Amino acid sequence: MILSTDRLMLREWTVEDAQDFYELNADPVVLKYTGDEPFASVLAAEEFIKNYHHYQQHGYGRWAVIMKESDTWIGFCGLRNQDGVVDLGFRLKRVHWGRGLATEAARACLRYGHDGLDIKKIIGSCHPKNQASERVLQKCGMTRIDTPANNGCDWLIYQSIH
Repeated sequence: MILSTDRLMLREWTVEDAQDFYELNADPVVLKYTGDEPFASVLAAEEFIKNYHHYQQHGYGRWAVIMKESDTWIGFCGLRNQDGVVDLGFRLKRVHWGRGLATEAARACLRYGHDGLDIKKIIGSCHPKNQASERVLQKCGMTRIDTPANNGCDWLIYQSIH
């Protein structure tokens, strides 16, 4: 376990998460504003997890989000280093939306990034039409900044400076 909140545990991905990860990314509503493609199969999700080396390369990454009360895998949240820029990202299964779980996980990741890993600046981005994700970034105390276009649209970029 990497992090714990009132309702959640966050831990590194394991190949046992492949089925849940596949199901998460198979939901077109979940992927609507991400720019990601669904996995072709559970095996493809498993290969992605096996080839995910962010933990070894940076000491952190995207983590599985688990409900404490039921030990249920509900999605992922965490930090990613992309070309020296640390990004906060989160994605939950739709059945778990609207309960503050993404905000709870994201706040824990930001605290850990700033206080535990001494990362000075963390960004978060979302599609301009993804109001729910934007609200999560805002509730985490992140501040919107202007940036160039990305993936064919002007992504909203937020930052947290410690």
